[in-house]
Amino acid sequence: MRIALFSTCIVDGMYPKVAKATVDILERLGHEVVYPQGQTCCSQMHVNSGYFDDAYPIVKNHVESFEEWDFDVAVAPSGSCVASLGHQQPMIAERKGDNDLARRANQLASRTFELSELLIDVLGITNAAEQLGSYFPEHVTYHSSCHGMRLLGLGTRQSDLVRTVEGIQYTQVEGLDQCCGFGGTFSFKNADTSGAMVEDKVANIEKTGASVCTGGDVSCLMNIGGALSRKNSDVQTIHFAEILASTKENPLKVNGPVSLTGGSK
Repeated sequence: MRIALFSTCIVDGMYPKVAKATVDILERLGHEVVYPQGQTCCSQMHVNSGYFDDAYPIVKNHVESFEEWDFDVAVAPSGSCVASLGHQQPMIAERKGDNDLARRANQLASRTFELSELLIDVLGITNAAEQLGSYFPEHVTYHSSCHGMRLLGLGTRQSDLVRTVEGIQYTQVEGLDQCCGFGGTFSFKNADTSGAMVEDKVANIEKTGASVCTGGDVSCLMNIGGALSRKNSDVQTIHFAEILASTKENPLKVNGPVSLTGGSK
């Protein structure tokens, strides 16, 4: 297949190794990955903060940037951004009276998948060790991000793949369905509440005894990682794409605090 990478602005700007890991996984399976050059933000931050008029040109740019490329499906290593495409972009276009853009946004959203959704539902990947050669000999727990769980209905897809990686010891966190408190601009508009929520999440992560907390949204992992860092915790946060991309021949090394660009310092 020809797969377009929707990198998302936070991955592109702060966690580029997550995008690289996504490409590595798909190319390992024999697929061609293309990168629509005009893509920027999906407008999620603007919509969530009520800036609907400002969101419209961003939605228009996203749709047009991907329409310029020939591809079968698109993929993003982010549940929240993929959810935004179907949940918010058509609404913004309709509110502006641009029904044609709303239709095209819906069409693009219908063939844009979150990474685990693409791997399992479209490409038939159910065993990361056998089908991807994934290897990561670490004790791992998992955070289930709200948008992937509630808007996309990802269920256990991400953790199911992580559990099948060779060498992993997996322990499920208490309060798996509880928000980490990030919520984009919520984290600084309601800093005290957000801080209390991430403290609860971090306490539950540390109870598992895991050395790594993984998940499918770098925004949540950034928030959790920041709280862990402030506690001088040894637990690291790593996107599940990097774990799936890790192999015996080219292992992801986990030594010391994880940097914002992925991997270890």
